Amino acid sequence: MFDRRTFLATTAAGAALASARGASAATMARVAVEVNTRERIGDLPHVWEECVGSDRAAITLREEWRDDLRRGVAEAGFKRVRFHGIFNDELGVFGRDIMAMQRKDTGPNWLNLFRVYDGLIANKVAPFIELGFMPSRLASGTRTFGFYNANITPPKSDVEYGAFIKGFTAALVDRYGIEAVREWPFEVWNEPNLAFFWSGDKQRYFDMYKAAATAIKSVDPRLKVGGPATSKTAWLGDFAAWSSANNVPVDFVATHVYAGDNQKEVFGDGPTRSINDVIPDAIAQARRLIDSGPLANKPLWLSEWSSDSPAMIVHTIANTMQHCAGLSQWTLSGMYEELGVDNYMLKEGSMGWPMMISGIARPSFNTYRLLHRLGMQRLAAKGPALASRTAQGKTSVLVWNLAEVAQPGGIPGMTADRNVRGETKTIDLTFSGVSAGKPVTVSYVDWERGSPLPAWRAMGSPQYPKPDQIAALRRASQPVSERLRLSRQSTLSLVLPPEGLALVEFD
Repeated sequence: MFDRRTFLATTAAGAALASARGASAATMARVAVEVNTRERIGDLPHVWEECVGSDRAAITLREEWRDDLRRGVAEAGFKRVRFHGIFNDELGVFGRDIMAMQRKDTGPNWLNLFRVYDGLIANKVAPFIELGFMPSRLASGTRTFGFYNANITPPKSDVEYGAFIKGFTAALVDRYGIEAVREWPFEVWNEPNLAFFWSGDKQRYFDMYKAAATAIKSVDPRLKVGGPATSKTAWLGDFAAWSSANNVPVDFVATHVYAGDNQKEVFGDGPTRSINDVIPDAIAQARRLIDSGPLANKPLWLSEWSSDSPAMIVHTIANTMQHCAGLSQWTLSGMYEELGVDNYMLKEGSMGWPMMISGIARPSFNTYRLLHRLGMQRLAAKGPALASRTAQGKTSVLVWNLAEVAQPGGIPGMTADRNVRGETKTIDLTFSGVSAGKPVTVSYVDWERGSPLPAWRAMGSPQYPKPDQIAALRRASQPVSERLRLSRQSTLSLVLPPEGLALVEFD
């Protein structure tokens, strides 16, 4: 819990709060939120904690990435990590050492793969296994993607590929035990509907999926395998029909969508949606499509999505969690090199998707820290709010001020400014079942509070912060909190800037 001393020490954040409170109440928009603390309306499963995204497998071997992971587990409660490239050549799954250059038929070398998964387990998370990309030894071509030259071509032989996947699965079971691996979803490939991730066509992906799924199930029929892991929720109907017609196992459906995706591709012709509603509407549409076909009631994973806006993140979660077994925001750590090595730690405008870098929390990570403090019982609430109670009876309510914030549909981190349309608002909360004058702790996250940017700007916006500056930015990027009391009418008014959110916690 961050106390008032933390709040007062964060000078820029304190100034921002004081400025917001000084805004004219007569001109400021007001939003009513009603919370009934006596009315439990069901469970509040933390599906947003089931998984988090990362850059490729090899990056997880770096200690700085593991430091970020440890914070993600301890402070945000993340349970699994999903990443690309477990079979990339850089991990040497078919590499030959210098003493064996004349050997042509060396079998798979699992050493670095085990190092990757050992690192996750040692840090109390499990893998969400993405089967990709193609080892060159098994590939039908030489087309590659990204800074790390991931082979994106189909296998030259589905039989040979299936044998490889069976060997990989058996090796995991032997090392980690069948009970553990049964809880690790196996997702076949990444976004095969995009030409830069898959050089084959749809049917070629389906054929590869069958080879992989059959191989995994041959090791243990209770292992979980799914797909098609497409971008923009594509192929779901075709995948369901094909897998059913060909008796191919599917334990879960996985897909991806981003707020900045082309809406016509996601929804077809129709009215343009608010950018805030693209992901919720796409996932609701996907859920309806799945449930209308042969894969009805199969778990749905939103295994890749993202936003850099605190209020948009919470709005997306609140409006998709009823449809999903899990969500996986991409990415946790700024150890990210898909398109090359960034030449900055912080910058103005779009900084890409990472939630933190070198232990410096961005507003997106601090949003997950506040989400983690919600209880597992959901309480009745009207307005932009998630209200909860913990098993110990503690009430907490998350409220937000949604703004229209441009989100990149293509390459993140490329724009020099953030386009935000919104206004500062007063959130008027009314609580039923709470006595007047009750003390509460209110924690804030926006682009001034719970953000490293004010302190970074005060340093002169260094491109490469020095170690002492990094340490200072870590301290400055904490959510800020204050102690308040409810009014005599059991109300509380909070001023939030566009994109901002606040967590109200009762003692």
